[in-house]
Amino acid sequence: MTPSSTPPSGPAPAAGTLSDRATDLALRALLGFARRLPYERRVPFFGAVARHAAGPLAGWRRRALANLAMIHPDWPAARRRAVAAAVLDNIGRSLIENYSTPELAARIAREPIRGDGLAAFEEARASGRPVLLVSGHFGNFQVPRHALAARGHVAAGLYRDMTNPYVNAHYVRTIEAIPGPAFAQGRGTLGFVRHLARGGVAAMLFDLHVIEGVPIPFLGRPAMTATTPADLARRTGALLLPCFGIRRGDGL
Repeated sequence: MTPSSTPPSGPAPAAGTLSDRATDLALRALLGFARRLPYERRVPFFGAVARHAAGPLAGWRRRALANLAMIHPDWPAARRRAVAAAVLDNIGRSLIENYSTPELAARIAREPIRGDGLAAFEEARASGRPVLLVSGHFGNFQVPRHALAARGHVAAGLYRDMTNPYVNAHYVRTIEAIPGPAFAQGRGTLGFVRHLARGGVAAMLFDLHVIEGVPIPFLGRPAMTATTPADLARRTGALLLPCFGIRRGDGL
């Protein structure tokens, strides 16, 4: 299967700034170039771009190093730099994977699902009980939905719009390309809750800083954490199940 050399066009974006437009054009050009490469080269290439160029320019490397220094002041600087570089690499890999839906879906269909929660998931589906999958920015957070779709389980997704409207227009298309409805946080939250309440499977991330969240200790520091997954599970009777798309040793 040969992918298009350009990302999905998506809906017409809302008005943004000139900086937003420039960022989008640069990203589209980079995505277009990367998608011409074979998948096994494309993914590490985009990881390297994020690690060496995009991540440092966007300030992500500086932010990662500051967070690591706060959480692990005992680590030597070299170790913190290595972990920060790995974080940026994973961001780049995940991004291009999600813009390579056919190839990613085909690979994930061949990968096994493991973990103690699998039996509980199958039992819940057999009884018609809703299931809420929770994940975080670890590995590739879209992989669980791909894995379930390959096995006949359609999972709805809840996503947060990107601040750049031009990028968001085609980013949303990568989420909508996975089988199952996709709902935007805010304007689509009610639809997401209804899908779950009707006995469906739904997936969401909850590892982002939430101003109105609850301060829960994380790595020795209070983190403003969303209680939404627990609240929804209590409200709908859903099985609440953590689920992660973990990379293999080859980085894919």
